[in-house]
Amino acid sequence: MATSPYTVSDVMTHTAVAIGREASYKEIVELMHQWKVSAVPVLEGEGRVVGVVSEADLLPKEEFRQEDPELPGRPEEASKANAVSAGDLMSSPAVTVHPGATLAEAARIMARKRVKRLPVVNDLGMLEGVVSRSDLLKVFLRPDEEIDEEIRSAVVAGLSPPEQVEFTVVDGVVTVRGPLRDRSLVPLLARAVRAVEGVVDVRMELA
Repeated sequence: MATSPYTVSDVMTHTAVAIGREASYKEIVELMHQWKVSAVPVLEGEGRVVGVVSEADLLPKEEFRQEDPELPGRPEEASKANAVSAGDLMSSPAVTVHPGATLAEAARIMARKRVKRLPVVNDLGMLEGVVSRSDLLKVFLRPDEEIDEEIRSAVVAGLSPPEQVEFTVVDGVVTVRGPLRDRSLVPLLARAVRAVEGVVDVRMELA
């Protein structure tokens, strides 16, 4: 049973705003405001990603505005509170993803690293784009008809021997009905349908 071919390259933003190491604190804030993003990759050379500056990296300057940032046990916050350029503000090495990664892989990286955006880099570490949480949700905009077509061509066609099951898709929720002679196929069929990008839920109503 085949699954959806969607990868990060299908949903990422190809035109990504980025900065160099020398970008000033104010320039970074202005860029984030202008482009309505929460983080920007830091590049050097021909476009290799060496770090990321996020809102979290910028906030210590405001947090410690009326305090001495040189607090014991908080050297990183103290450093960023005093920083004025991207090279000193950035988190490095950058958490990145490859364009060929699946959407599930990108979502796991975001969740594990607690980031909202990932620079997309090629095998040489060169920036190709950026993928955000909202980009990963784009697959749920797929029309029901498109999801239905993929299920029939990729999932049903993969059943051997063929089974007389019917699929209906409403608002991304797939209902599977009909007789299924081989009951061991039930979890496999449900998993294959759920793997189709844009599927919200799977309901098995099999005889």
